[in-house]
Amino acid sequence: MSTRTLIAPARLARPRGKAVYRIVLGLVLVLFTLAFLGPLYWLASSGLKDAQEVVATPPTLIPGSFTPGNYTRAWEVMDLATLLLNTLFYAFGALAFQLVLDVAAAYSLSKLRPVLGKAVLGMMLATLMIPATVLIVPQYLTVLDVPLVQRNLLNSPWAIWLPSVANAFNIFLLKRFFDSIPSELLHAAAIDGAGPLRILWSIVLPISRPILGVVSIFAVVGVWKDFLWPLLTLPDPAKQTLNVGIYSLSNGVPVNVLIAALTIASLPTLIVFLIFQRNIMGGLTAGGLKG
Repeated sequence: MSTRTLIAPARLARPRGKAVYRIVLGLVLVLFTLAFLGPLYWLASSGLKDAQEVVATPPTLIPGSFTPGNYTRAWEVMDLATLLLNTLFYAFGALAFQLVLDVAAAYSLSKLRPVLGKAVLGMMLATLMIPATVLIVPQYLTVLDVPLVQRNLLNSPWAIWLPSVANAFNIFLLKRFFDSIPSELLHAAAIDGAGPLRILWSIVLPISRPILGVVSIFAVVGVWKDFLWPLLTLPDPAKQTLNVGIYSLSNGVPVNVLIAALTIASLPTLIVFLIFQRNIMGGLTAGGLKG
């Protein structure tokens, strides 16, 4: 059975067909590259300009006043080292809680099959249809006065960690991957006397390294790029995240130094994506294969 394509294989085999195909492919790749990398280049290059050149009209594509000292100044003036450490602390704390609780939830829904498990999963997925901004007010009132324990979590890492724990999307990804693990493998371990926790620790988790890597990246990036929630729950400047701290300290800072600070704040997530992009795609597609 032949595969249908936009261009017939016979026409593509001709010299003219190959030339047209390569030209169109090259144009598409160039356009998409400019669309994705253009804003990043503009951000990084603007941090190398002086204050007058940044706001000049028309804008300059290549910095004429090459001033790399803007990045050093931004690091010192905005105390980016402290903000970076704060953000890493919040991000990896959220990662630890998500790996423990989301893996447990996905494993129970996939392999333990509790009563009303499908209904619980359906309600979890239904929360993905609710815009995150709609939940800001009830979440804020919750961390302001946590029910039962009557604790105020503002200016504490728990205000960042607790709302990020129950991530329906990550639970769905993990469950889909766990569904692809052959049940015969788990039954053989159960016959040998392994309990559910032993099976999870010794069999399921080692097999699930690709999807665990994906979930880890999503958890860290989710906290790293968040702005509104840390702005509301971390008013203390000494405890703010990178994005909120740069916003709070932006008054009176030259625009070129501010752009340099934003470039530094963007680098960690870009580096993580470039290093683990194959792991991300592999982990997202691994759960779709059975056996």
